[in-house]
Amino acid sequence: MRAFRIAALLALGLAACKGGPPRPAELDTSGAEACAFCRMVISDRHLAAQLAARGEEPRFFDDLGCLRAFLAGHPLPKGAVAYVADHRTGEWVKASAAVYAKADAVETPMGSHLLAYADAASRKADPAAAAATPLAPEQVFGAPAPEGTR
Repeated sequence: MRAFRIAALLALGLAACKGGPPRPAELDTSGAEACAFCRMVISDRHLAAQLAARGEEPRFFDDLGCLRAFLAGHPLPKGAVAYVADHRTGEWVKASAAVYAKADAVETPMGSHLLAYADAASRKADPAAAAATPLAPEQVFGAPAPEGTR
């Protein structure tokens, strides 16, 4: 785990040299990473989120509800970008660009039933979202989705 953290810090350092917004970090779902809000082990990257900022270790979340709760109590760190995983593909997407849905039939780690997608086409292609209710970012976060670098 220590080697993974060192590698993550080096990757963040190299990304900082390149300019532009911080890139999302890789998520280890083998039980090594805990949610920054509820401290539960993150085991499903398709439900995860993260905050990435230069010079800081990424903060991972096991459920979009945990990211929402964290941001409600903490301002987005300066220069940070919020990323959410596309439920269908597992790929990282900026939270401000994602589309969201609530799928009561999908169990999420903390019971939020919130899912994120890169776009409406990805949501439509996900069988788990067939009966899901599309949500605006304001319905997920209580405000517009975190913009990213501030």
